[in-house]
Amino acid sequence: MTHWRSIIALFCLLLLMAAARPCIAQEPKQKQPVTRILFLLDASGSMLAKWEGSDRMEVAKKLLAGLTDSLQQYQNLEVALRVYGHQFGRERNECKDTRLEVPFAANNKEAIQKKLAQIVPRGNTPITYSLEQSANDFPDEKGARNVVILITDGLESCKGDPCATSLALQRKRIFLRPFVIGIGIEAEQVQQLNCIGQYFNAADVRTFQNVLTEIVLQTLSPTTVTVDLVDEAGRPTESNVNMTFVNALTGVPEYNFVHYKDAAGKSDKLDIDALLPYDLVVHTTPPVVARSLHIKPGRHNVFPVKAPQGELYLRQDGPSPYGQLAAVVNLAGSESTLHVQYFGSRHKYLVGKYDLELHTLPRIYMKEVEIKQGQPTTISIPAPGQLNIPTDLQGYGSIYSISDDGSQQWIHNLPEQSSKTTLALQPGNYKLVYRMKSAHASKYTDVKDFTIRSGATTTVKIFNR
Repeated sequence: MTHWRSIIALFCLLLLMAAARPCIAQEPKQKQPVTRILFLLDASGSMLAKWEGSDRMEVAKKLLAGLTDSLQQYQNLEVALRVYGHQFGRERNECKDTRLEVPFAANNKEAIQKKLAQIVPRGNTPITYSLEQSANDFPDEKGARNVVILITDGLESCKGDPCATSLALQRKRIFLRPFVIGIGIEAEQVQQLNCIGQYFNAADVRTFQNVLTEIVLQTLSPTTVTVDLVDEAGRPTESNVNMTFVNALTGVPEYNFVHYKDAAGKSDKLDIDALLPYDLVVHTTPPVVARSLHIKPGRHNVFPVKAPQGELYLRQDGPSPYGQLAAVVNLAGSESTLHVQYFGSRHKYLVGKYDLELHTLPRIYMKEVEIKQGQPTTISIPAPGQLNIPTDLQGYGSIYSISDDGSQQWIHNLPEQSSKTTLALQPGNYKLVYRMKSAHASKYTDVKDFTIRSGATTTVKIFNR
């Protein structure tokens, strides 16, 4: 009996483990953000103008009503309707004539279609004020994709600045880059609407319908991007580099990735929101910036970025008495610090020439060190020697390096309170100049020439005078 109980218990345990395994292996699905589309409809008096057998407002109503039907198929989508220029006649010159007629909600096509049927064009074109008020229409929800589709047949008539207002709201992330559909807009007026957002010219009814469809596809269709980091020959050989998609309006990072290539050497696809404007920063040394990426929404986009790299290896022979010895690396001819690299390390740089300042004593300067594609460049320096000053005196002294032509260059001051010093110096010829604090004349200055050899200690004594 005990034997069978053990078998049954083991069988139950195996069943529990099998049931739990898929739960462990599966990653939780990432929640998709809500997309909210606000239709901002011009109902000023000019929308009564005739247009292909009807008038502009009737065409806009009909196409918007049909669009709300087609939007029902999308998940995580809410739609709202704001109208301006419809509450007061033009004689009132009312510049606050705007109203949220249908708030955001899912599956509210009936409410929008009913309201569209009731609208009669009457007044002004307060685009700026309407954009300002639309900021309050979107629920305060982090991560939501807020979109404005402005449909208008005219320019701002209330002395506002819709372009500045739109830009400010985009920078605050109230909504993403708006879409602007112009109906019957003159060519010279296009620029004034184009700065509000992405402009489409609906020259006829068929184009208007196609534009609405295109905007919906751009807004709701998934968009992917591949970044190929190419070498000098244009081959996608580079990888494993951090890269950031920066919002070109706000300067805030939207996506951070570490570049990846599969076993076949193919760069992977990245999901990205195509409604934002991006600059791409590839964090090589120095970084490579691709500004104003032209991303086609609803498609797969490939961006080759030239980023050929080579490697710099800093090596010192023997143990270092400096501790962690560093080198300042600049672009050749530049005085701005690009990177600080420590000896014993390897670091990748873009192909090119660099100036190095090695923090030895004295400093070692190397000009136009060349980094070649896919190759290591090794910088090696000999181990320093040691200067030993055993004399414990108070005074004023300096150490100078001596060049081959006999000229000298200051490199170090001795402490005033004690001349007793152990100092690491690069191999070469030097001079010690010292006057005791108790010596009351310059003629009592002591001058010593000495040589430092790699890995050896040189002792220099200062005499009392």
